[in-house]
Amino acid sequence: MHIPAAFQEDDPATLRAIIRNARLAQFVTATAKGPIATPLPMFLDPDEGELGGLYGHLAKPNPQWQKPVLGEALAIFMGADAYVSAGWYPSKQVNHKVVPTWDYEAVQAFGPVEFFSDANRLLDVVSRLTDRHEVHQKAPWHVTDAPDPFIQGQLKGIVGLRLPITRLVGKRKMSQNSSAEDRAGVAHGLAESSDPLDRAVAGMIPLDGK
Repeated sequence: MHIPAAFQEDDPATLRAIIRNARLAQFVTATAKGPIATPLPMFLDPDEGELGGLYGHLAKPNPQWQKPVLGEALAIFMGADAYVSAGWYPSKQVNHKVVPTWDYEAVQAFGPVEFFSDANRLLDVVSRLTDRHEVHQKAPWHVTDAPDPFIQGQLKGIVGLRLPITRLVGKRKMSQNSSAEDRAGVAHGLAESSDPLDRAVAGMIPLDGK
């Protein structure tokens, strides 16, 4: 990922927050026949090693886990994003030398991947993933709500994955390279959007400095 200095994000807490808030990751591996990517939910265990470990699972018929991996695997997490109209820049009225852009957050996590089929480890992964995404439901569903023989049967259809993170690359492109006036114009334009994600990005635009 190309990261100009103005957009580089190194704060560990911010990177972990982007990972936690991402609803779906892109899990990518390189193979002798080319890259393979699978969209899947993952969770971060921050207590594993210096940077933490990522967990998820694939359907057993998915060939990704069966192909020898070249080098490290990659998990891509996208945070908030929004289209930025050139019409929001006050500088447009001065010289018209403006173009649209896109503001966004992204984190790339690299590490060696381990695939596993141990039933106890798989149960832990699916239970933690489920609890994480059910927490906001009025009546959260838990894996233990289903009959154990049924769950054990379901576990036979998946393969777990663990990615101990060796490197994190983070980017927060929130119009930091624009003037204070243009940043204020972007924030105002996004705040007036009917899209709640646009309005969320509006609050991320730095108004008091780059």
